Amino acid sequence: MRAVLMAGGSGTRLRPLTCDLPKPMVPVLNRPIAEHIVNLLKRYDITEIIATLFYLPDVMRDYFQDGRDFGVQMTYAVEEDQPLGTAGCVKNVSELLDETFLVISGDSITDFDLKKAIAFHKSKGSKATLVLTRVPNPIEFGVVITDEDDKIVRFLEKPSTSEIFSDTVNTGTYILEPEVLDYLPGECEQDFSKDLFPLLLEKGEPMYGYVADGYWCDVGHLDAYREAHYDALDKKVLIDYDYPETSAGVRIGKNTYVDPEAKIHGPVLIGSNCRIGPRAVLEPGTVIGDNVTIGSDADLKRPIIWNGAVVGEDTHLRACVIARGTRVDRRAHILEGAVVGALSTVGEEGQISPGVRVWPSKIIESGATLNINLIWGQTAQRNLFGQRGVAGLANIDITPEFAVKLGAAYGSTLKPGAYVTVSRDQRSISRMASRSLIAGLMSVGINIQNLEATAIPVARYVLPTLDVVGGIHVRLHPQRPDHLLIEFFDKKGIDIPKSKEKKIEGAYFKEDLRRSQIHEIGSVTYPSRVIDIYTTAFSKYLRAESIRNSRSKIVIDYAYAVSGAVLPQLLGQYDCDAVVLNASLNPTAPSIAERDVMLGQLGQVVQALQATFGVQISANGEQLVLVDEVGSPIRGEALTALMAHMILTAHPRGTVVIPVQASGAIEEIARRHDGRVVRTKANPTALMEACHTQENVVLGGSGDMGFIFPQLHPGFDAMFCVAKLIEMLLIQERSLGQIWEELPRVFHRSQTMRCPWTIKGGLMRYLVETHPAESLELVDGVKIVDASKQNWVLILPDAGEPLVHIFANSEDRDWVDKQLQTYRQKVQDFIESEQGRKESVI
Repeated sequence: MRAVLMAGGSGTRLRPLTCDLPKPMVPVLNRPIAEHIVNLLKRYDITEIIATLFYLPDVMRDYFQDGRDFGVQMTYAVEEDQPLGTAGCVKNVSELLDETFLVISGDSITDFDLKKAIAFHKSKGSKATLVLTRVPNPIEFGVVITDEDDKIVRFLEKPSTSEIFSDTVNTGTYILEPEVLDYLPGECEQDFSKDLFPLLLEKGEPMYGYVADGYWCDVGHLDAYREAHYDALDKKVLIDYDYPETSAGVRIGKNTYVDPEAKIHGPVLIGSNCRIGPRAVLEPGTVIGDNVTIGSDADLKRPIIWNGAVVGEDTHLRACVIARGTRVDRRAHILEGAVVGALSTVGEEGQISPGVRVWPSKIIESGATLNINLIWGQTAQRNLFGQRGVAGLANIDITPEFAVKLGAAYGSTLKPGAYVTVSRDQRSISRMASRSLIAGLMSVGINIQNLEATAIPVARYVLPTLDVVGGIHVRLHPQRPDHLLIEFFDKKGIDIPKSKEKKIEGAYFKEDLRRSQIHEIGSVTYPSRVIDIYTTAFSKYLRAESIRNSRSKIVIDYAYAVSGAVLPQLLGQYDCDAVVLNASLNPTAPSIAERDVMLGQLGQVVQALQATFGVQISANGEQLVLVDEVGSPIRGEALTALMAHMILTAHPRGTVVIPVQASGAIEEIARRHDGRVVRTKANPTALMEACHTQENVVLGGSGDMGFIFPQLHPGFDAMFCVAKLIEMLLIQERSLGQIWEELPRVFHRSQTMRCPWTIKGGLMRYLVETHPAESLELVDGVKIVDASKQNWVLILPDAGEPLVHIFANSEDRDWVDKQLQTYRQKVQDFIESEQGRKESVI
């Protein structure tokens, strides 16, 4: 027996899932609906299948091809000019139907026993048998009324409530004799329920209804689509699963990694090649496609997630549908019944309200709340550059194709034939991205000085020595080890200004990319003696003899980074007794939690060896955390104060450049040494520029960002900082612990709050308007200062995330605690009032 699979529907009530996909190809449990139907037919030995196609026919043909891989023989009939209707499309292939055949709809999930239905048809001598089922609410379906012999006596297509005479409905599955098609005219739209069956009834042809036992769901709308998944997971329908059951109710595909800390409560289905992060929670009813990434702490309650989606950490998904290739960023909320179309992006802390539909390829901005369907247009594209360089999820945001285009965009802002450096850390992902950047640069006629894997201070220092116009450095993000960070330097080694970033973004988004002829393609060279050039300068600004005579014992934790290949060479010249930890080069970076564990181990080694101090170097040679002689860590504001004190002791009347949020202890230390403090915006570029332009700068930076020694180069340099510490401890004849005791006691605390992007500007305006002008400093954010200038509160919006930071500084601990509480409440009240106002407007 042959079967006709009616697969022409566009599934308008399943939009936006069917914008680029015919309805029968919409997945249920990671298989197209049509494949479940093919499996049902094959189960009952029906292996010759004719598929009638109209909407996006190539999708189904490309998937099934000749059917051999699915154990059947597939042929196709395409309705070329217009849809022919359910009966017209079958009439169109009537020459292939010379014996009893079965017609089945391409948009339902069922496990009916087709063999029993066919036997019923033959036993009755029927010309047309309709497979029926009983449903609680038949309003949405065609009601069929039969007599005591199961002969059909009446049809009622989608009746009103008052017209319901039966709960027996048409399922769209028919067993027909070929001669019934003679009643249909050719090449015009005809429907089984509206045209053919009433005509057969009128002509007195024997027509019966077979009430089938089993499961049937017409996947005609989004609620039914979700219910079909939940029913299948609960085994209410007999279907074939793609993945084995690994535990009770939990099915997982091949090559999928589930973190041991993740919690999965069956029934749940997870596809192949997926990654489920730590502490993620998957509640019963959750369906995850192939090649899906679920971030840490994600909370998933019955979502249906299609292939290739990326779900960020701490997201909340509630009985929603996330289509192919969609990205849901950190802390986003997608609520019950919402649908996000293919290749869309939901930004950090974005929220999609219940029942809202987002059409494919849309962007929901970070912090936005979407209460209405998003169909037309597309939200504004995000900036490439954030607080520092271009950052994004490794191999998701920052892919080879993205890096090629970014390199071409940067190169297009430079003159043809110019030279730039490209450097990276030693991670494999950074090597991949840097090679792609090089390809993009070469394509627009830019020549490359490839520094390969090297510490970022080395890359910054050698820039002015190589006659280049700028440089690029690729590394794992210091705070987010699953992200890549691409930084751009000017010819002095300083991060490029915002104006230059805007030019690169313009070239990227407008695709204003230069294309060079073959003879103009850029070249790649590999400078020699790069480390030697840096080492010479390194030694020039140190009292080498003092360090050699210090007999210092230092314990250095390199945290498996590239600086472990550089600093040992430098310290080895000064005969320092350096004990090295974690100096091997690993392709992956330790997480922040792992670095904290390593820091505790470092403290134990320092104590055991009675070392002068210990240091953990991170951020590819830019940042460090100190450990004093008793194993206590010194970091953050404490480290900023300690470094300022030591440097100003050695260089009185010098200038120290710090970010706006740094501790007020720095001003007190500067007063002791007749020095000067310059505060800049919170971003690294502002610090570097100030260190380069202000007079007599002896130190820049902070414990959180790293420290700048302008006489060496304009960037952060943890390696030089280590050597400088050895020198100063010898000259000042103090231990780190003793110097710590000399620091002024200033209380400096901070808190961070969630703040939607759309509210940040209004919050800053509110704070300015509600405080006297004489008490305000507006370097970056809003700083409220008392008359003595000793006590202050700073409210600083985060440049890269939907956050606002509140800092409080005073010599009085109680004042700090009280102000943090007060301003936290002020900010919270403002955010809530603004959100309430915007929701009322919507």
